Amino acid sequence: MSEAIIATADSMRAEKRAVAQNSVWAAVTITLLKIVVGITTGSLGILSEALHSGLDLVAAVITLFSVRVSDKPADADHQYGHGKVENFSAFIETGLLLLTCVWIIWEAAKRLFFHSVEIEPSVWAFVVMGISIIVDSWRSRMLKRVADKYDSQALAADALHFRTDIWSSSVVILGLVLVLLGREFKLAWLRAADPIAALFVALIVVSVSWRLARQTIDALLDAAPTGSRNQILDAVGRLDGVLEVDRVRIRRAGNRYFADLSVGLNRGVTFQRSEQVTREAADVVRRILPGADVVVHPVAREVSTENVFDRIRAVATSSNLNVHDISIQDFRGSLHVEQHLELDERLKLKDAHDRVTELEADIKRKVPEITSILTHIESEPATIETAEHLEANADLERRMKDAVKDFPGIVDMHEVIFKRVGEKRYVSCHCTMDDELPLSKVHDLMTALEIKIKNMDPDLFRVLIHPEPSTDNLR
Repeated sequence: MSEAIIATADSMRAEKRAVAQNSVWAAVTITLLKIVVGITTGSLGILSEALHSGLDLVAAVITLFSVRVSDKPADADHQYGHGKVENFSAFIETGLLLLTCVWIIWEAAKRLFFHSVEIEPSVWAFVVMGISIIVDSWRSRMLKRVADKYDSQALAADALHFRTDIWSSSVVILGLVLVLLGREFKLAWLRAADPIAALFVALIVVSVSWRLARQTIDALLDAAPTGSRNQILDAVGRLDGVLEVDRVRIRRAGNRYFADLSVGLNRGVTFQRSEQVTREAADVVRRILPGADVVVHPVAREVSTENVFDRIRAVATSSNLNVHDISIQDFRGSLHVEQHLELDERLKLKDAHDRVTELEADIKRKVPEITSILTHIESEPATIETAEHLEANADLERRMKDAVKDFPGIVDMHEVIFKRVGEKRYVSCHCTMDDELPLSKVHDLMTALEIKIKNMDPDLFRVLIHPEPSTDNLR
């Protein structure tokens, strides 16, 4: 991990912890002030706000703990990291808010219908509630800024919590004002303003609790962000090479998303091409879910455009084998296949033959129109041999170049090299050919020329010809 990434992570952790600690101290101060004023005035509205602030304090402490734990990196026992602690912290806050509602509603009902309590509004009651509004406004903005910056659900829950405190404190102030107006103008029915204000506080808290509950439960149950799955299906499905998107799964832990998806690819594509497509798919997902940890699983799929040759190669590839020089003949409606297969030169004949027998049976089972298969077994080199250059054989080289004249389509021969590998003699050369020759014709020409050169010198073990287009040699 680069130093810049580490520094950014350290800065994020420090900022999140600092704002959470400030929230704790603010909650302690406001709670104590509300308790003192609530007791001295007897106001249920202020006492309910004191209890609300007390639970805010508990929630702030839980949030501080959660942001400390959630930023720990993944380990062997927590492979998706510790981000779920933030989601669980927000869930606990929801429970605490609901407990607040139950107490407030119970006490308000008692005061409204069974036991009237005389309220003594004071200047300090209004001062404390005003201070509460100012402090809650400050810490709500502070928490929301950091929550948005780092996509922290725990801090976002705290910010939302404290925004509602502003409204509930305002409702309590209104209740106290109405109580004073009732005394001033001898309106007895305004005595109920305080418990009614407390009920309004409870309703506000219920609203916040419901919103938090949906967010936290969704996160804990790994609900995908609304619409994100369809966006991923559509965007990844349009990538070149992707036949289909089989599965998309998204989960969230703290401020990070984890996504895994399976994509169908042509079973004939190379491993390198498969890696390119899966990397492109992961990049697409990260554009939809920034910073997501993405795993893309490629799944081989048969396509309708495959011919018999493609299907044979696909069956061999599925067994980690590579066949070449495939030739297919049609004998009165029955297909006969001839193919070459390289196997490790260290294999014993019996083991190599068993592998070929298994492959042939697999091909005939999966390509049922094939009646018979003949496989030419070649040894695949597994050791690096020592080679040495030989002096040019001028006579053989001249005869080789003269032989080219017998092959229409071959323009010339050049870069003839003789060498010895062990006790075996090799010769290699480059041949210029017509640009428009099809590869099948090029292969036939090279095979015929190799045979002719070997007939010139039976001691040659191998002849290797490299074909080049005529325009390539004009540069």
